[in-house]
Amino acid sequence: MNKEQRLKTPESLLVKLVEHGLLLQQDKNLPNIVSFVTGEVVRGSWWSHPDAQTIYECLNTVVEHPDVLVSKLVLGKVTFVHRRLWSSILAMANSHDLWQFENLSEQARNLYGVIEQNGTMLSSGQKVKELEQRLLVHSEQVHTESGRHETQIETWMLWAERVNCQSILAVSEGKFQLETAVRSFGGKEAMLPWYRYSGKA
Repeated sequence: MNKEQRLKTPESLLVKLVEHGLLLQQDKNLPNIVSFVTGEVVRGSWWSHPDAQTIYECLNTVVEHPDVLVSKLVLGKVTFVHRRLWSSILAMANSHDLWQFENLSEQARNLYGVIEQNGTMLSSGQKVKELEQRLLVHSEQVHTESGRHETQIETWMLWAERVNCQSILAVSEGKFQLETAVRSFGGKEAMLPWYRYSGKA
């Protein structure tokens, strides 16, 4: 993409998300919002880019859209998922397969046990990233009363009830749909967590 083809509005970015089903926030190779907005591959933090304010506004609008789920699906990076693939995400998240738990740190296992009991909580650190990247919890950034940004994690069951997402897909079908979506936007199956954490990548 060159600068003449930049997408400078959230609406145009959402059209791209509908087209692909998935978009990354930032990446050197795969379709991503930062590159769509700037018309170039941005290396390093996009906060230092001249279009940082536009990127920020577009990202916020996309994140808040009711048809957008934010996950760490592709390469453990921030991935925007269109509603049509939500049931596939839910099927994989609830599979409780070996790749989700193998070599998980003790801290992450303990946190997972707490979230399964409590349903939702604020947390941070490497243990949260482990759970996010294995699709063991849903997470989102929230503003606390103190004005800070923190990560709120919750069970996928609570998330599904909140957004009215009902998964009737078998795990195999969810896996197939997400792998198809990743291939269709230029990625590889090995970028998905069930390959990255099972030794198949």
